[in-house]
Amino acid sequence: MLGEMWQFRGRYKILHITWFAFFLSFVVWFNFAPLATTIGADMGLTKEQLATLGICNVALTVPARIIIGMLLDKFGPRLTFSLLLMYASIPCIMFASAQNFSQLVISRLLMGIVGAGFVIGIRMVSEWFPPKEIGLAEGIYGGWGNFGSAFSAFTLATIGGFLAFGAPGANINWRACIAGTGIIAALYGIFYLFNAKDAPPGKVYRRPKSARGLEVTSKKDFGFLLLMNVPLTGVLMLVAWRLMKLGLYATGTMYIIWLALLGLYLFQAYNCWAVNKDLLSGKKRYPADDRYDFSQVAMLELTYLVNFGSELAVVSMLPAFFQGTFSLTPAKAGMIAASYAFMNLVARPGGGLISDKLGSRKLTMGVVTGCMGIGYLLLSQVGSGWFLPAAVVLTMFCSFFVQAGEGSTFSIVPLVKKRVTGQVAGNVGAYGNVGAVLYLNIFSLLPGWLGGGADPSPAIEAAANMRFFQIMGVAALVVSALCFVVLKEPKGSFAEAHHDEEHDVNPSFTPEPALGVEKL
Repeated sequence: MLGEMWQFRGRYKILHITWFAFFLSFVVWFNFAPLATTIGADMGLTKEQLATLGICNVALTVPARIIIGMLLDKFGPRLTFSLLLMYASIPCIMFASAQNFSQLVISRLLMGIVGAGFVIGIRMVSEWFPPKEIGLAEGIYGGWGNFGSAFSAFTLATIGGFLAFGAPGANINWRACIAGTGIIAALYGIFYLFNAKDAPPGKVYRRPKSARGLEVTSKKDFGFLLLMNVPLTGVLMLVAWRLMKLGLYATGTMYIIWLALLGLYLFQAYNCWAVNKDLLSGKKRYPADDRYDFSQVAMLELTYLVNFGSELAVVSMLPAFFQGTFSLTPAKAGMIAASYAFMNLVARPGGGLISDKLGSRKLTMGVVTGCMGIGYLLLSQVGSGWFLPAAVVLTMFCSFFVQAGEGSTFSIVPLVKKRVTGQVAGNVGAYGNVGAVLYLNIFSLLPGWLGGGADPSPAIEAAANMRFFQIMGVAALVVSALCFVVLKEPKGSFAEAHHDEEHDVNPSFTPEPALGVEKL
């Protein structure tokens, strides 16, 4: 595959135009962080308001990834990705034209939906590549596309300065940058619509009977599914609380939002029941080779929480961290901080390739998650007395294992159950944003906790940074241990083809054995 990868035809064309679609969605999604200090100065925002915008940026991605997963299973990734890229221009233009903090919050919440684009390509790539190559293919898609966040951090501050043309008022540069990224994404969405295909010629794109909720194959798994959906709602309640604390609305309004979110959870639970009611009533029983173990989905959700969740949090805070720790300009801090996301180019494909070649996707997942935890614990020791290049090297070391873990996670996701890959990817992907919201809230609250509520001094901010990296390191080590205990090696991990593909023309074909299920 490595030798053929540079061809721009067949499945490799689909891979390349899809990772670039993901790349543009991340350029749009992360166009705030590198311009945050400029936006704050221009709009008169406090540090807490800027931190809240960072949280809003990832909040609605939680439900969006669930919904996008359902839509792409039903309508296919070509149409879903194209429409999402076109939609991206709307929150970009809204944010670029905002005149107050409330407008910034609303547009940034809507921007979070764009972050759901990652899920779409997971299903697209799994349709075009066999299981034995799925790790590297998904790694290239995820890693090269994820580089969009690094591209934003590395270039937007510089481009914004160029666009100012020495004019008074910082609003000219950042507004042009953010609006421009949305317009470019929309134009590419039109290109993708006319150039992508949902599946190779002669292959049937397999859809679930219903995309209203995730299909499970045992009664106990239904309860487990409802339990794992609780954090998806809880994290949105946390965002509502943060916005109330900033004075955007009163406590009573927050309670109304909480009730609405509770209603949303119950509606989601009802849809899951509707999809699985025959199973729960005993009218339907899945044969052994058509079952999958939902505990494996839950385990992948946790791995993505600690790896991608931490990446989103670190990408959002790292420019300010380097700027404050080493007294750098915003442009220099943004470029150096981009070294963290820069590793996506090699680390995520590397994680997928290791998963393909090592012969055990479970072992790969456990090892890279553990190394990620160690990397964060080492990063917690970085301070103003450090040699800057050494800090950059350590950042890249940590980043390699974070993104290799992401590649390993999504080398397993397409092997759980083919017909619901979109929904599984959506659930796993949503947990990445759960982790991001949790980590970003912890990061924004740590200075106040450590400083007793007073305005944090530089020493308190440095201590908060250290604790933040330590929290992420310990969480990763805990999940690494769970990988070795709970995670199971997927069936057919290294096969020449997905088990159902060669039988797509035969409706009587028995579906493939699923992840972690032995034949009875």
